[in-house]
Amino acid sequence: MAVNNPYTWAIGRRKTSAARVRIKPGTGKFTINGKEFEQFFVTNDTRRQAMMALDVTEMRNNFDIWVNVQGGGITGQAGAVSLGVARALLVDNPGIDKLLREHGLLTRDSREVERKKYGRHKARRSTQFSKR
Repeated sequence: MAVNNPYTWAIGRRKTSAARVRIKPGTGKFTINGKEFEQFFVTNDTRRQAMMALDVTEMRNNFDIWVNVQGGGITGQAGAVSLGVARALLVDNPGIDKLLREHGLLTRDSREVERKKYGRHKARRSTQFSKR
């Protein structure tokens, strides 16, 4: 027996951040970890990144969005939210696939921090060379 669930769920990840996104048709309310969108993302770059999928598809005021994001820093969290929102919109409207792909919003950014190696100062930084 299927339950009539008005929500669409999706997960977005970037670096070490993971965002669980839930959307439903509404008025454009955007809540992240219980805070308003403008209170959570304070810089214009992170706001633009997180809203990109909604701006590209022109659905900014068509959905209410709730996000739980954890791990990483603010930039990684903005990328995770962006991917999660794009995936949730795609599940709700399969016709926008091409538009989202053209802007690179459905591709997970797989870059991670390279681990530090032994005998090195950082991942690749070696000790200073002394000729004498």
